[in-house]
Amino acid sequence: MTPQFWKAKRVFVTGHTGFKGAWLALWLRRAGTEVTGYALPPPTDPNLFTVADVAAGMRSIVGDIRDLAALRGAMQEANPEIVFHLAAQSLVRRSYKDPVETYATNVLGTVNVLEAARALPGLRAIVNVTSDKCYENRGWQRGYREDDAMGGHDPYSSSKGCAEFVTAAYRSSFFSGEPKRGLASARAGNVIGGGDWAEDRLIPDIVRAIGTRRAVEVRNPDAVRPWQHVLEPLHGYLLLAERLYEAPGEFAAGWNFGPAESDARDVLWVVKRFAALWGPEAKWTLDEKPHPHEAAHLRLDATRARERLKWSPALDLETALAWIVEWHRAHAKGEAMGRFTQMQIENYEQRLAQ
Repeated sequence: MTPQFWKAKRVFVTGHTGFKGAWLALWLRRAGTEVTGYALPPPTDPNLFTVADVAAGMRSIVGDIRDLAALRGAMQEANPEIVFHLAAQSLVRRSYKDPVETYATNVLGTVNVLEAARALPGLRAIVNVTSDKCYENRGWQRGYREDDAMGGHDPYSSSKGCAEFVTAAYRSSFFSGEPKRGLASARAGNVIGGGDWAEDRLIPDIVRAIGTRRAVEVRNPDAVRPWQHVLEPLHGYLLLAERLYEAPGEFAAGWNFGPAESDARDVLWVVKRFAALWGPEAKWTLDEKPHPHEAAHLRLDATRARERLKWSPALDLETALAWIVEWHRAHAKGEAMGRFTQMQIENYEQRLAQ
C-alpha cells in the first residue's frame, strides 16, 4: 500500500466492529484516513473492537446493512471515496442454524450496500469482501482460481457465492464503462489473528479452552485450509482499492488473496503448532461426534494478485501463529491492546518494506 495515498481519504467500512473490520479500521486510522464505520454491535464479549479501542479517532455508527434507509443515510452523510464491505454473517455452522439470517445479511445486505454506494457523488472504489468458500467446492487439491464456478454446499458458502453474483451484476449494470469508479470483490483464506473470539473458529476455540483450563475439542482434524494472518488479506484489499481508484477499468474484477501453498495445512497441524508455541496449558482432544458438512480441502490460487497487484504474503504460518500467541499473552497481562495491535501493524509494514 502507499501510505500517502490514504492520508485524508474518506473511507466507509461496513462490519468495523467485527474481527477483520476492526483490524482494517485500526490500519486506516494509522494511515491518517477519515474512517466511518457502520455495523451491528460487536458480536462477542470480549471483542477486538472494544479491547483495542477501535472507535477512537473514527466515526462509528451502529446499524444493520439489512436496513437500506439507515445505511443509505449513513453513506450519504459520510460521502466516502472508498467503500470496504466486510459486514457479514461469517460462520458456517451458524448458517445451518439460521439460514434466513445468513442469506438476508450476506446477499440482500450486499445488495443494499452496493445500491446505496452507487448513488454517492464522491465514490471512486468499492471492495466487496466475500470468502474463499464462495467457490463450488469440488474437492480439488489445486487452489481455486478467480474464473472457477461459484457455489456452496452449506448456506454460508452459498450466500457468499450469491454475493459474488450480485457484485458481478452490479458491476456490469451500473459500473461498466465508468471511467472513475470501480467495483471489485476479494476472496481471502482462513483468516487468523489476535483478537478473534468468534464462536466455532479454531484459534478462538483454542484460546477459550486455554482460558478455562480445558482441552479444545478438534473437529475435522484432516481438513485442509489456506491459513493466513489477518494483515495479509487486508493488505491485499488496500492495494486493490488503490488500483481501483486509479484505474477502475483494469482492476474491477474478482481477486484471491491466499497464502503460499506450503501454508495450506490441515487443522491438526495448526492445533499442534499453536499448542507448542503456547506451552503446556494448551491441550487438545479429538471431537468424534457428528457435525454439519464442511469441505475437506480448500486452497486459493492467488496468482492474479501476485502478478497484477504485486501482492504477496509477508508472514508464513509459523510466524502468524507466533504473533497470535504474543497478542493473546499481552491481552492476558492487561496490556493496552490498541497500542499492541498497532505495533503488530507497524511490524507488518516493516516486513513489507524489506
